[in-house]
Amino acid sequence: MALFPTFLKLEGRRVLIVGGGPVAASKVAALQRAGAELRVVAPDVCDAIDAAVSNIARRPFVPEDLDDVWFVVAAGPPDVNQFVAMEAERRRVFVNAVDDPSNASAYLGGVVERGGATIAISTDGAAPALAGLLRQALDAVLPTGDEMNAWLARAREMRRNWRAQGTPMSSRRPQLLDALNALYDHTATGAGQ
Repeated sequence: MALFPTFLKLEGRRVLIVGGGPVAASKVAALQRAGAELRVVAPDVCDAIDAAVSNIARRPFVPEDLDDVWFVVAAGPPDVNQFVAMEAERRRVFVNAVDDPSNASAYLGGVVERGGATIAISTDGAAPALAGLLRQALDAVLPTGDEMNAWLARAREMRRNWRAQGTPMSSRRPQLLDALNALYDHTATGAGQ
């Protein structure tokens, strides 16, 4: 089955994490960076979750935990993940069931963040280790954070100009490539002066 890649705007939106162990904890920081309003439901939580999340219900999951939820991370035992997925499906809420693709309606990819750019890699939930290796490979070859910020600044500037001038889409990528190359030509020329 083909997947539709997307990025979610979670700022101020409730996200439920079901599970309190290290796997659940590994999702907390990224969700907080995205501005999600986190709630954790689990009978027990590890120290990392206890320290990072203020809204914790220390009990088993119940279907009402999905009220007003936009997205769910199910990081519990398989039977719990299955129950969460079933109830989320009834409510039309997407679920990332960690390392449990049969109970997931959303897969989190390997992610590389550089400056203001984010690249996500997916293997449709079939080979997370391969996605991790691809992430490491991309991480090694991408420009530094400062360079990527310069790329993004130049791309934003050019986009404004293209819109104002009505530049056709087919001309934009070649122009952007020339502009990005010029960033390095300028650096090389400036270094020799």
